Amino acid sequence: MQISDLPYPDPGVPDARSGPRFLLWLGRGQLGGQLKSLCWGMLHFSGVAGLPYAVGLGVGAVADHEPNRLLLAGALLLVIGVAISVGDAMLHRTAVTNWITAAARVQQLLARKTAELGSALTRRVAAGEVVAVSTGDVEKIGWFVEAVSRFLAAVFSVVLVCVGLLFFTPELGVVVAVGVPLIALASLPLLPRATQRADVQREKAGKATELASDTVAGLRVLRGIGGEELFLGRYREASQEVRKTAVRSARMWALIAAIQVVLPGALMITVVWYGATLVSNGRIEVGELVAAFSAVATLLYPLRHFEEIAMAYSFSRPSAKRAARVLSLTRTDAAERPARTEPVKAPAAGGDLYDPQTGLLAPAGRFTAVVCGDPDLAGRLAERLGGHPMDGNQEPADEDGDGDGEREDAAVDATPSVLLGGVALDELELDTARTLVLVQDKDPVLLSGTLRELFDVPSSGATPAGAALDAAQCADVLDALLQSAPDGALDPMDARITERGRSLSGGQRQRLALARSLVTDPEVLVLDEPTSAVDSHTEARIADGIAALRAGRTTVVLASSPLLLDRADRVVLIDGGTAVAAGTHRELLHGEPRYRAVVTRETEEEQRLGGLELTELEEALTEIEESA
Repeated sequence: MQISDLPYPDPGVPDARSGPRFLLWLGRGQLGGQLKSLCWGMLHFSGVAGLPYAVGLGVGAVADHEPNRLLLAGALLLVIGVAISVGDAMLHRTAVTNWITAAARVQQLLARKTAELGSALTRRVAAGEVVAVSTGDVEKIGWFVEAVSRFLAAVFSVVLVCVGLLFFTPELGVVVAVGVPLIALASLPLLPRATQRADVQREKAGKATELASDTVAGLRVLRGIGGEELFLGRYREASQEVRKTAVRSARMWALIAAIQVVLPGALMITVVWYGATLVSNGRIEVGELVAAFSAVATLLYPLRHFEEIAMAYSFSRPSAKRAARVLSLTRTDAAERPARTEPVKAPAAGGDLYDPQTGLLAPAGRFTAVVCGDPDLAGRLAERLGGHPMDGNQEPADEDGDGDGEREDAAVDATPSVLLGGVALDELELDTARTLVLVQDKDPVLLSGTLRELFDVPSSGATPAGAALDAAQCADVLDALLQSAPDGALDPMDARITERGRSLSGGQRQRLALARSLVTDPEVLVLDEPTSAVDSHTEARIADGIAALRAGRTTVVLASSPLLLDRADRVVLIDGGTAVAAGTHRELLHGEPRYRAVVTRETEEEQRLGGLELTELEEALTEIEESA
């Protein structure tokens, strides 16, 4: 795999049972790149390992006045220099390729998982954690994957140097062969504590980042209530906590780095002192001492890779665990459902939408409104209607980080899937399910770009953008976009939308998102509070537009606005997670006290005294209809 070949046609199915297993899966997926890096690394480090012997050969030739052997040493140094240069260049090339390839694979997996789960992902994992995994964590994971081959090449060179010294000068070779393993293993007892401190630092930094994001998002509100200083003080405290933990973590890693410098230095002093004694006693030649000294000096370079692999694993392991946690999430909670050998066929057009858990029935081709007293329940119900059951989320088992990879499945209360035409949505292929059912949540996102690009979404082609914009009452939005267009665009579809539509009001963003959903023209359209940010007159016109444009198509709107409810063919009341009443808006308003309490915001005292005058409410609805 070359960088130019990215992205992967298929990133594969990851082993997300634990962080270590996920790292192992990534490594196995890049064996070709790892072998290339290992081969070039062995060439490079072999040259580094052979350099002391060539130097010792040259010194011995000078001491013995042997010009032929000196020429041989010079030629050997030339070959070694070429090997070091070529090996280093290609090692760097292949290592960076491995790093970027691993990071790109993880990002592809995360993007695919995000697309699979949709907005349900942020209900199960904090949005900040998803961002952290897809940015900083993928770099740490890629670092470890590419560092493995360089570490193995460094091990090869260390073994080569030690074995060579044992044959070249056995007396000093024994000292080096005993000292090098001690140096390599000296930092291992400190790694758990260093990793723990690094995890604490990342946790504190994550909380500080989350606090900063919340503060920036609510800056207008904070200024309105004079709360800037309060939140600034909180962020200052969180920032100081991050600084303290960072210093504690840096101290531990500095101690590990110091050990990697002090111990090799002590070994070098020992070799020089003991070697000088052997030379003075005539037991070894000067060239052998020089070779041994040079070998120990060059060992400092490959030994640094022992420290690096320890740091890379310490940092990448929690990152891999977080990535595995996200990647292990499934679209449904029916984990023990038997696997199907063949994909389930899509239901025939014209089927009813039915939720067995709540008892909600949305007849085919009808405009159904759903009233929930709990806004959170409404959001979860919308996700369920899109084929994303929200109960019984599964978490990866390796939370304690022991790396055993065993999954301890939590008790999962299997919930029945939503049925469309008698077929379970979560048994359909994801693309098929999303073609049939589209869910727009209460906070849809507008990406930056032109309005034409905004409406460039998969659709049936039956609903033109103009009709959708008219139904969503976007005339004033188009005028505003044209007026703010810096290039003097004449076609509203060429006007640009800023990031997340920040230049538009909340109601304008909401109406553009609604128009985008209408353009897709799915068989079933589920809208969660699509008009919560618009005035009553605009809301009435939008309700009429949705009913007219979606005539003959199944539409489900979760709302509590009487204007929307009065346009629906059928209204269902959800109370306590169960459908308890169904009928038209005015029938339920007269005959169902629980419905009336939600829609009219009636208090318990008002219910006890007899409630509001329903005739007056109906007259108000009629007046708004006429004015709209």
